[in-house]
Amino acid sequence: MSQAAPEVDPRLLEVLVCPVTHGPLEYDRARGELISRSARLAYPIRDGVPVMLPEEARELGEGESAGR
Repeated sequence: MSQAAPEVDPRLLEVLVCPVTHGPLEYDRARGELISRSARLAYPIRDGVPVMLPEEARELGEGESAGR
């Protein structure tokens, strides 16, 4: 049995920005991450809560850094 990633409150997504660049974030529902293209980081979402710590983020790969 597979579980869908917990939803993030859309109001929260409207006000969150990248803590490194203060730029916009994109919600990647499939991976459960918030993507900062300018910082090339993906912030995880755990139990519906975005973890906005740069040390917890993963670096985007070459193919991921361009817009989709």
